[in-house]
Amino acid sequence: MINEKDTKGNRRRSQIFEAMKREGEISIDEIMRRFGCSEATARRDLNMLAETGKIIRTLGGAYFERASSLEVPFQDKKSVLLSEKLAIAAKAVSLIEEGDVIGLTGGSTTFLIAKEIKHLNNITVVTNAVNIAMELAESDTVQTVLTGGVLRGKSYELCGPLAEGVLAKLNIGKMFAGIDGINLEQGLMTYSELEAHIGRLMIERSKQAVAVFDHTKVNRTSLFTMAPLSSVQACITDKKLEPAWESHLQALRIEMHYT
Repeated sequence: MINEKDTKGNRRRSQIFEAMKREGEISIDEIMRRFGCSEATARRDLNMLAETGKIIRTLGGAYFERASSLEVPFQDKKSVLLSEKLAIAAKAVSLIEEGDVIGLTGGSTTFLIAKEIKHLNNITVVTNAVNIAMELAESDTVQTVLTGGVLRGKSYELCGPLAEGVLAKLNIGKMFAGIDGINLEQGLMTYSELEAHIGRLMIERSKQAVAVFDHTKVNRTSLFTMAPLSSVQACITDKKLEPAWESHLQALRIEMHYT
């Protein structure tokens, strides 16, 4: 028996997707106006389209994949796929032990890791992200080392020679890298050349580097490569990877953690 409600929803999502292909992006309000649906329905449609990996979800709407060179501000990213990112953060924190020196790049997932870390005892966190440092500032049990540098407003990350000079003098135990894309050829990627360089330095200064990413980042290409896949020792994500990925990572001796 044909479910008319499902058919109508599929048709609407197809029309939303075609509109995004033409225009590059769409907002929740625009979907509600064009298709006469509720806010909850518009958000659900975009979440379902995001599952395909062809659009980039933001707080107020979404971008089409070809527009992925447009960096999405942290404030727009932080509530997207929140439950998935919370699960990834929880898995990351389970790998941390008392006395560890942790490295955190900027990003919505690493920010959630910071929120969980601040309840741990005898932890040192090295970060170049101002918002992460501020989140940890209220903790009496976490020592925070914030690099200097020039602030990038969209990501709250500090970059440039000053940040690089500080990192060159530090030794990090476990480093968690937030990324904008990951694929088998280009490795770990981000939108900013400056952030890619800082992330690479943090990986180089760490004993163990862990890439943390939700499933929408897999097979996505961003402008700048942070580091090759071979530079990390583990990955944490929310959905099981395809067999080709599993084989490749196994050959590189990269440990996979799924939420």
